[in-house]
Amino acid sequence: MVHGRSIRARVTIATVVSFGILIMSGVTVISLAYPRWARAALVEQADEASRRITTIVDTHRFTGRIPPQAGVGLLQVVDDEGRVVAASAGLAGQPPITSARPSGGDSRVSDRVCRPEGCMVVVGTSNRATVYGPIVAYAAVREPFLLDATFMPAVLYGSAAALLALMGWAAWYGVGQVLAPVERIRRGLERISAEDLSRRVEVPASQDEVAELAVTVNDTLGRLEDAVERHRRFVSDASHELRTPIAGLLVRLEAGLDERSDADWRAAMADAQRLSDIVGDLLLMARLDAGAEIAGERVDLGRLVEEEVARRPARLPVTVRAEPGVFVRCSPLRLARVLTNLLSNADRYGDSAVWVTVRGSGDEAVLEVADDGPGIPEEMREQVFERFTRLDRTRSRDTGGSGLGLPIARDIVRAHGGELRIEDGPETRLVVRLPRD
Repeated sequence: MVHGRSIRARVTIATVVSFGILIMSGVTVISLAYPRWARAALVEQADEASRRITTIVDTHRFTGRIPPQAGVGLLQVVDDEGRVVAASAGLAGQPPITSARPSGGDSRVSDRVCRPEGCMVVVGTSNRATVYGPIVAYAAVREPFLLDATFMPAVLYGSAAALLALMGWAAWYGVGQVLAPVERIRRGLERISAEDLSRRVEVPASQDEVAELAVTVNDTLGRLEDAVERHRRFVSDASHELRTPIAGLLVRLEAGLDERSDADWRAAMADAQRLSDIVGDLLLMARLDAGAEIAGERVDLGRLVEEEVARRPARLPVTVRAEPGVFVRCSPLRLARVLTNLLSNADRYGDSAVWVTVRGSGDEAVLEVADDGPGIPEEMREQVFERFTRLDRTRSRDTGGSGLGLPIARDIVRAHGGELRIEDGPETRLVVRLPRD
């Protein structure tokens, strides 16, 4: 799931960053420009109302409250001595709304007045020839609360942050919905192994590119299953077909040895036996590749090793150090084959002695086979577990084995849930680690 999450995270971050830059840029522009635009509109509205008042008082006095003008309800007429001679209902009985008056030959003045109940934009227009004498007509418009210098940026940036969080969640959820079928395909592929290629991945009903991917994956798995099955049948059939003539050859060679003891007969017998061993190894590998179930039983590993070493003839002396009570669950026949292959390898390449050790290490049973031969170069320690690989140039004793012993041993060990590898030490050490029972 790591990759799916990575894609979702990257798309979400990219979406949030991209839109965040746009939104924050817009918020900054709005927070800086909106107050100026809004106040300019308020000034224009108040200016229209104050000019209307100056036109009315050219010839008429207000007998009552000043009615609203141009949508503005806060109006005052102030004479040259600073007295309020007329006012709207909203400013009745109040002193002049501002002390600012036009000056320098200008007939208009603009001011901003703040009171506990809020701020107002005030525009005054002077008229010296009215029925009240020289006056200044004031019109005031209350500023919206959004024009507050601290409140407005907080609202804008808070809204932008909430919007970005919502967009991030939407991107995460949306990408997750898109990737969900891909994740199901990935989990399906994860459950498929070389031993069981009959599984198929789920094909979404979306009929989109993901569905086409699932169909293609299933088609590929079908072709792979067919190819692997044909390969297995070939190896198995070839092994069975070869065993019969080889067995006949061995019988005839043995009959010939009873009559004469010529060296050529013995060489032919050895070659035939080696060929028989190779075919047997191929058949075993075919069964291991097919994932055949291994019937396990509880086995004392140390005792199994001692019995196998005592039964098997060897060129070099073998020293066994077996810790008692190290049990594993395994097929004794298969595990004996592992030990035989490791001992054959050590006996072939060792100089004077072979050592076999069995011990417990936590929840693992450890089997070590070591020899005092020339050793295996570190860079070739994995190569020796490849099929038909021989290292006769570095560990030469004879013509070498079939090149299948160690690969078969590792496959058997892995089938038992363990691991076989070469570890560092003064001697060449092949180490088997199995789950302890």
